[in-house]
Amino acid sequence: MENVVEVQNLTKIYDSLVAVDHINFNVEKGEIFGFLGPNGAGKTTTTRMLTGIIRPNEGNAKILGYDIQKEPLKAKQNIGVVPETSNAYVDLSAWQNMMLMAELYGIPKKEAVKRAEKFLERLGLYERQNSKVKGFSKGMKQRLILCMALINDPILIFLDEPTSGLDVQSSRVIRDILLEFPKEGKTIFLTTHNMDEANHLCDRVAIINHGKIAAIDRPATLKNMIKRLNSVEISFDSIIKTETLSEIPYIRNITKEGDKFIISTEDVDNLIHSLADFAESRKLKIINLNTMAPSLEEVFIKLTRET
Repeated sequence: MENVVEVQNLTKIYDSLVAVDHINFNVEKGEIFGFLGPNGAGKTTTTRMLTGIIRPNEGNAKILGYDIQKEPLKAKQNIGVVPETSNAYVDLSAWQNMMLMAELYGIPKKEAVKRAEKFLERLGLYERQNSKVKGFSKGMKQRLILCMALINDPILIFLDEPTSGLDVQSSRVIRDILLEFPKEGKTIFLTTHNMDEANHLCDRVAIINHGKIAAIDRPATLKNMIKRLNSVEISFDSIIKTETLSEIPYIRNITKEGDKFIISTEDVDNLIHSLADFAESRKLKIINLNTMAPSLEEVFIKLTRET
């Protein structure tokens, strides 16, 4: 796969504080890459170095094949940036903001109009194109910022907490749009605190803590890193006592929640077979059976506590 972001030994030091500590990673073309970490972990500092806002003390980053420090204009020409804090001009209309951004990128007027109409329509802002931004809700402002970041038809898009503080409808609109981007050949670098969002959107995630990369992998693979008991949720068509179930092999602990049993185990596969044998021997019907693997949030908590 072609890399659109290549980071080598990237380091940023503020006085005696090492904000980002010799990190290394690549982002592949067409993927949604999540960049996760607690507050103060180095996420924002890293993003600012990747987008050329601040200079690193050591290391380098290549964006679309260009060194962000040596060839910043070439690197930035095909990227879009959506910061967490809205930076649209509130005294201008949505349309005027779009035209201003297009002018900054040197996009011909005819093409700018075509793109502005397309993205404002796509993100549900076309009917409000002539309204001043000062009257927009936070969700509308965030959608406008995304429109503005797309006006140059970027190959790579940096998103910083794009759905933070938004209502459910606005969050869903943005997430649906993000899932379409890889199909269009675009790559997303997503910074987020939302573990559920990262789990559903990201092809891979990197977890940073205290300026160091704690892990990089696919969400499903990271979940398998946790050395803890997995759980099985089961319910039967008849009332069963917890004491009776506890005689089954491969069970470490049982808790009852309503009509369901939550059973922790070190061997999910053999436990499921044992439960099936138990039900057959007692002529019971299994109504519900689910395996419950560790969540990405649990991985995040474990790794950030350890590093």
